[in-house]
Amino acid sequence: MSKRMQTAVVVGFVSSVLALACGTSASTADAAPPCDQACQDGIALRSLREGMKFLYNAELQGKPVGPQDATVPCLPGGGSAHVFGTATSNAVQGSTEVHLTYVLDHCVYSQTDTDPLRNYSVTFNGTVTETGTISVQPTSTTALVISSDALDVIGKIHVPTIDYAASACKLAISQSGNKLSGELCGRTAGVSL
Repeated sequence: MSKRMQTAVVVGFVSSVLALACGTSASTADAAPPCDQACQDGIALRSLREGMKFLYNAELQGKPVGPQDATVPCLPGGGSAHVFGTATSNAVQGSTEVHLTYVLDHCVYSQTDTDPLRNYSVTFNGTVTETGTISVQPTSTTALVISSDALDVIGKIHVPTIDYAASACKLAISQSGNKLSGELCGRTAGVSL
C-alpha cells in the first residue's frame, strides 16, 4: 500500500472516530423526525379510517347486500360500534357502494408498526358517516366521503409517543384511492394509507 493510500485510510478512520465522539451516531441519524400538528392529524385520520375498515370487514363484509345493522366490539382495545345503513355490490366493477353510519362508543383502535407514523392507540366517540365506493378489485378505485359533526378523538400516537386529543371535531374527509384529504377540527388534514 502506498504512503498516500495509508494516509487516506488513517484520515478516514480518524474522521469516523471524531464523528462518533461528537455525538453523530446511527441512533441519532435514524431518530424519527418531529411530528407537527399536520403529522398528528394525519395519524389520527389513518387510525380512524383503518378502524372503520376493520369494523366493516369484521362484521359486514360477505353479508348479503342491502340494509345493514350490526353492533361490533372494537377489538382488542374495547368499546363498541353500531354500524347501519346500506351496502350494495357491483360484481362487474368489483366494488361495493356504501351509505353507512358508524356510532362509535369508546371505540379503541390500536396498531404497532416499525414506521413511527403507523403507531397509535386511539379512542373514538361520536357518529361518522361513510358514503361512496369501496374498491374490492384493482378494476375500481375507492372513492369515499367520511364526515362527522362532532367526533372526539383521544389517545397516543407516533414513536416517540405523543398525546393526541380532539374534542367535538367536525370532520369532512374524502378518500380517493389510498389518499385521505379534507378537514379535521377546522384544520387541513390528509394522509396516504
